[in-house]
Amino acid sequence: MLISYIVIRDGREGKPLESKDKALKAARAAQDKKAKDILILGLKGLTPIADYFVICSGESTTQVKAIAEQVEENFDEADIKPLGIEGLKYSRWVLMDYGDVIIHIFEQETRAFYELEKLWIDAKRIQIE
Repeated sequence: MLISYIVIRDGREGKPLESKDKALKAARAAQDKKAKDILILGLKGLTPIADYFVICSGESTTQVKAIAEQVEENFDEADIKPLGIEGLKYSRWVLMDYGDVIIHIFEQETRAFYELEKLWIDAKRIQIE
């Protein structure tokens, strides 16, 4: 007997979200919490680390934490689980690893210090629709 089932992810039937869709979902969640300077970097072909980085800033550690919680909540609702989340204790730089998408949420001064975008100058910038 053949048993079939349909996986529902993020309100769509069929396969789980693609990497780009996950990156856009993270960016929109960050927008919901008024994140600043949201940037999506396409890393395909540049590194095996991930397909996309989502980088954004919060004006305070409280806002950074709120952005991270919003991203995690939105992903949880779509049954997307992180491989790891680091930095929530101090919330100056929260890194959320979802495998093919890595989300970096910085406090503004910390982002200016590390200038992560400059390390990936060859990465394609993806527009947030």
